[in-house]
Parts: sequence; C-alpha cells; structure tokens
Amino acid sequence: MKITEWIKREKTETAILLRCIPSTVVSLFVVSVICMNLLANKTLFQNHWIALDGGILISWLSFMCMDIITKHFGPKASNKVAVLASVINLLTCLIFYVASIIPSNANDYTQLNNLLGGTWFILLGSTVAFLVSAVTNNLLNRLIGTAFRKNPHGKLAYALQTYISTFIGQFLDNFIFSVIVFTFFAPIYWDGFHWTFLQCAMCALTGAVAELIMEIVFSPIGYYIVKKWRKQNIGREYLDFIDGGKV
Repeated sequence: MKITEWIKREKTETAILLRCIPSTVVSLFVVSVICMNLLANKTLFQNHWIALDGGILISWLSFMCMDIITKHFGPKASNKVAVLASVINLLTCLIFYVASIIPSNANDYTQLNNLLGGTWFILLGSTVAFLVSAVTNNLLNRLIGTAFRKNPHGKLAYALQTYISTFIGQFLDNFIFSVIVFTFFAPIYWDGFHWTFLQCAMCALTGAVAELIMEIVFSPIGYYIVKKWRKQNIGREYLDFIDGGKV
C-alpha cells in the first residue's frame, strides 16, 4: 500500500472511530489526562523510600477508559485516542501558558500564573510517560485477552486483562515520569530538589498498586460498559471497517 493510500485510510478510520466511541468515555479520558498533568506538579508524600505525586489520584481513570476502549474497539483504537488526548493536553497547556503571561492589574495572580504556566519538563515527562505506558497497556491488554478463547468476553477475561495491563502500564507511567522529572530535571531547575532512583522505583510500584486497587474497585463499571456496548452493537461501523466486525 502506498504511503498516500495508507494516510487516507488512517484518516478515514480515525474519523469513523471518533464518531463511534461514546463521547462520555472519550471526555472522561481526555479530562483525566489533563488533570494528571496538573496534579503531577505537587508531591503528596516523600521520605527516604517513597515519593508520590498528585497524578496517582486520577491516573486510574485514564487506564480504565483505555481498557474499556481496547476491549471493545481494539488496541489500535485505544492508541489513537491516547494520542488525541495527548494532543488536546498539549493544546490546553499552551492556552494556559498564554493566559499566564498576559498581564493584569485587577489582582495579584502570581500563584495562578505559576500554576497555569506549568513547567516544561513536567509536560515533557508526563507526555512521554503516558504515551509509552498507554501503548504498553493497550497491547498487553489485547495479548492477555487472546488466551481466553472459550469465553473472551467473560468477567474473568476482562478482570485479568485490565488488572495485569493496568499494573504494568501504571508502573511504567509512574517510573518514566518520575525519572525524567524528579531525577534528571528537578535537580537543575528546582534548587537541588530531586528523587533518587529508589524513590522513583518505589513511587512507581506504590502508585501502581494504589491505582490497581482503584481499577479493581471500579472494574465492574468498566465491564458493565463493555457488556452494554456489545449488546447495543456500539461502534459497528468502525468494527466492520477494520476487520469485518471481529473484535
């Protein structure tokens, strides 16, 4: 297939996908990605062994949305939505930055400007970490699902797919982000403040466990949504377009 034909097909496929995925899930996914970027600016807890940032409070929602989309539409579809969410997040950060540098004499907006302006290496770290972990989560989710040939849409299949992929994906997300931000850039730009590699690893592990617990708690909702989508034949146009409706 020629590159022009491939690009044309991908554009058509993406357009069909975006009108097939229910807007509520996409909206929650995008909002959670934006919130992760903002909350990551704050360290919630730190000692010699463990350090946690605010992103762990919302990142579980991002992974749950990805698991739902992967289960019904496939990992490629989930990857596309992850890229879309990242682009929207970057655009949001740009708008926030522009707002932060516009002068105003109405009040002292220093603290708000600092929050909206953000930090470029936090944005870099969160974007890289999220995209790597998203692709890993989505592909691993589908790979695990192939082991359940007799009942691929059962509760056990959904649970193992989401639990394992979420734990590994969350660990990668937390570890890559914390290493990029708190090990490499923070000592340079934050007056020596930094996390050790041990703290990064323990943060990644602790965060992954915490987010896995949240995934387990809310997974019945995800399973219900996927089951409802299958029953209502949601996204049939996209599924027919990619592989004759086989998921």
